[in-house]
Amino acid sequence: MGLQNFGFMEIMIILVIVLLLFGAKRIPEIAGSFGKGINEFKRNLSDAQRQITEPAPRNDRVGGGAAEQTTAEEEHPEPKRLLN
Repeated sequence: MGLQNFGFMEIMIILVIVLLLFGAKRIPEIAGSFGKGINEFKRNLSDAQRQITEPAPRNDRVGGGAAEQTTAEEEHPEPKRLLN
């Protein structure tokens, strides 16, 4: 059963029922939320498709990155002295 099986009267009845259930003020909010959800879904789908089709970036460096380098001071900080 596809959308082609619905006639004009069936669609109008569905719209009237939706209007009665949610009210006139809530329908634009619901439609906006629905549109944002569809846009987010499409964006995530295209991101996933791009990640599948693009090759993974190569990382030729082995260790020695800036994040891994630490100074002796960071590894062994001086103990704090209490005032007497």
